[in-house]
Amino acid sequence: MSAFSIIIVCRNEAHIIGRSLQSLAGVTDDLVIYDNGSTDGTQDVIKKYSARLIEGAWEGFGATKNKANSFAKYDWILSLDADEAIDEELSQQLRSWKPGGEKEVYRIAFKNFLGERHLAFGEWGKDDHIRLFNRKMVAWDSAPVHEKLLFPAGKIERRIKGHILHRTMKDLRDYSNKMVYYAMLGAEKYFSQGKRPNWIKLHLSPGFNFFKFYFLRLGFLDGYAGYFSAKMTAWYTFMKYARLKELWKDTDKT
Repeated sequence: MSAFSIIIVCRNEAHIIGRSLQSLAGVTDDLVIYDNGSTDGTQDVIKKYSARLIEGAWEGFGATKNKANSFAKYDWILSLDADEAIDEELSQQLRSWKPGGEKEVYRIAFKNFLGERHLAFGEWGKDDHIRLFNRKMVAWDSAPVHEKLLFPAGKIERRIKGHILHRTMKDLRDYSNKMVYYAMLGAEKYFSQGKRPNWIKLHLSPGFNFFKFYFLRLGFLDGYAGYFSAKMTAWYTFMKYARLKELWKDTDKT
């Protein structure tokens, strides 16, 4: 078994985390779940699997993930979310994976789902992210939302075959709620950075995003799910800049 830890940060994911943990069985001897205040029985689900449950405070996306990484047994980290499982090909690849140099990072392809519908096109198609890295060289930034990994100079990027199965949206209601939540956080992030909205961002960017993801990236091939996904992205964009405008309006009054 390869010497790496799997780290998952979660809160109120009882409905999905069992599926993710089941896919990770036998992949590593160090599976760490950092729970930040679940009230829906997530902890009870976790205890059914061979995982270390650690409970702690929420400190923002990047900071909380870095804190969770500090509990890992190994320096090599596979970072996952509670709604991310792995397919059989990736499972087999990870079982035989051997760590390389400390500056190596590993990119993994994603399959994103709306309910049980795989979104093969549009914004969610051809998606991949770096998720396997050495914590001595790589860490998450401190952004309150849409956190990113910070890499060392001279990083070496490699790929691992297989897919992470991302079921972030169980239904249309869940999708809508998450888009509003992230739009508000995105607006607050931009506001804290001193960014202001303009007419183009507020009025043209939403429509352009719909056109890009539905037509240019062939989202229409995903049927109604592709249409809804493109519409939600456009709505998210509008809500983010509308809220940003509101934040500046309130500040300029003072």
